Amino acid sequence: MSKTVSPSTIALVKATVPALEAHGLDIVREMYSRMFRNPEIRDLFNQSHHDGAGAQPRALTGAILAYASNIDNLAVLGPAVERIAQKHVGLQILPEHYPHVGEALLGAIKAVLGDAATDEVLAAWGEAYGVLANILINREKTIYTEQKSADGGWNGWRDFRVEEVIEESQLIRSFVLRPADGGGIIRHKPGQYLTFWLEVPGHPPLKRNYSISIAPNSVVYRISVKREPQGLASGWLHDNAKPGTIVKVSPPSGEFFLPENVERPVVLLSGGVGLTPMVSMLETLVERGSSVPVHYIHGTQNRATHAMRDHVRNLARNGTAVSVTAFHEEPLTDEVQGHHYEQVGRVTDEWLLTNTPVDVADYFICGPRPFLHATVSTLAAAGVPASRIHYEFFGPADEVLAA
Repeated sequence: MSKTVSPSTIALVKATVPALEAHGLDIVREMYSRMFRNPEIRDLFNQSHHDGAGAQPRALTGAILAYASNIDNLAVLGPAVERIAQKHVGLQILPEHYPHVGEALLGAIKAVLGDAATDEVLAAWGEAYGVLANILINREKTIYTEQKSADGGWNGWRDFRVEEVIEESQLIRSFVLRPADGGGIIRHKPGQYLTFWLEVPGHPPLKRNYSISIAPNSVVYRISVKREPQGLASGWLHDNAKPGTIVKVSPPSGEFFLPENVERPVVLLSGGVGLTPMVSMLETLVERGSSVPVHYIHGTQNRATHAMRDHVRNLARNGTAVSVTAFHEEPLTDEVQGHHYEQVGRVTDEWLLTNTPVDVADYFICGPRPFLHATVSTLAAAGVPASRIHYEFFGPADEVLAA
């Protein structure tokens, strides 16, 4: 990213950093309140991230603070911009939506900071927002173009038919999806996700991301979804998505994926339903006949919650250098160690650092927030560079990024 913000704006925006540190969360909450008065804008977002826990407002507050602090060196924000652009493309956010956000942001700054938000400060933030918006719009335009021009590609929401539903565990079901129009599909990058537009009676449209749990192909996608206790979308899928059901899907997105050329050992580390992108990666490595060592490590409660166990072990047997280690936190009384699982309990720091090639491996990690926070922190503290730690997290990743 090139620096195109004027020197006066840089000075004014950086001068607002203390105010953002003190009042940033209030500004963001006010901003969302203003944006969501417009149903068209409200329905663009995943509302589950804007609940009382305030995870998304906290994440955006941190992002705004990072932008203000680094406005004179925007290149350091490149990875964050890419992640945001990929999420926006999945949600089908377009250039015409950006002015609504900018108007809400400036209105919120004025409402919260009062007299401290002078005309000069508001003008500076207007310019700063415009620069960031243009960076995102340009990157998103490139992604949309790539998606449209790819074999089997499309833009917008496309109808897919559920072809098969598979019980993977007590909590997880897989859904095999084929385009309703009979055409081909984009070969996704292993690790990417699909974004769904779901119509649930009595609720605004739901937007949800689900990792693709199958190797890239030109025919079908597969997602594997855990039924969450209060999950509107997951509950609807488990209860209503049967063979023949039509769902709306946008093209594969995401900056978390296995590279085309894998030259170092790979560690696929997951907890719970976080195994879904890992299965796509493992299938891909086995199909490619990759000779690099692959360590597939998965943690779950017990046999009843362990999804795709047999499938993963079959893949390992067909691979050239694949090892599988399953951690069962509380094995059932009839489970046999060495057959149903390898290790009791959770993946510990000591085990991970002792049993994986920390000095050379690329780590791909997906799972619940505490799991991600612990593993990313452990690897970083052990000296693994950020360039070899890759993770996926559906939702505001503020805590993980802090690690």
